[in-house]
Amino acid sequence: MTFFTAADGCRIHYETFGSHGPRLILIPGLGGDGRFWAGVVGLLEADHRIIVTDHRGAGRSDRPNSSYSISLIASDIAGLLARTGGPAHIVGHSTGGAIAQVLALDHSELGLSYTISSSWARADTRFRALFSARAELLEAGMAETYQRLGHVLCHEPSYLEARAGQLEAAVTAAPRTLAPLAVSAARVRMLLDHDRLADLPRIAAPVQVIAAAGDILTPPALSEAITTAIPGANHVVVPGAHFHPLADPEGFATIIRRFIAEAGNKYHDR
Repeated sequence: MTFFTAADGCRIHYETFGSHGPRLILIPGLGGDGRFWAGVVGLLEADHRIIVTDHRGAGRSDRPNSSYSISLIASDIAGLLARTGGPAHIVGHSTGGAIAQVLALDHSELGLSYTISSSWARADTRFRALFSARAELLEAGMAETYQRLGHVLCHEPSYLEARAGQLEAAVTAAPRTLAPLAVSAARVRMLLDHDRLADLPRIAAPVQVIAAAGDILTPPALSEAITTAIPGANHVVVPGAHFHPLADPEGFATIIRRFIAEAGNKYHDR
């Protein structure tokens, strides 16, 4: 396995795919595990150079029992990009989209374009209630319940039916995959502090914002607020639930390929 060591010594796991074409990084959501992107990677790696990263505190990265924030994870990814070749097209889903916002604002020299998928820029009352409750489940030691609820919030009913066995196995494994639960809870609570909505008009690079019509975790209105705040941002609405890149990797890869080709006219193969 390949790791980047952050300034505080935390090891950040990442993988690379593809040998030529535009360079991009795929940043996963709250689960923090880059394997979320496997279907999309398989469709893009023939003609893109891809980095897939895990977050600190998740996946195959170290899980220090310390404070967590979107800005800290963004600084990890900025360091990874700088170490591995510099600027890239940045694609982030959900929490990854919040990280992409921070990269665009605080590390703008590293982004050629930004795709912000099913994300938020400021937590509203509903968001705070939902994610506070999710953190409380982890703090109460209810890892299986947390995982099962996540499936309901993030997938369409048809996906739940078709993959019931696979999803139930993930529920059974949750006490292990989410350990330490205090770290997972801290990662959930960090979402409540992300508030860059007022800063978004400063972003000058190409941006596309993707919203899923059936997303009940981060409803389309949160994505619409991001699009409205960023001058010239493209807004794309796709069918499906919150985990649409997992359910329809072909559709997501098509959107990414098209946008990077358009945004990359100036920076192609940089």
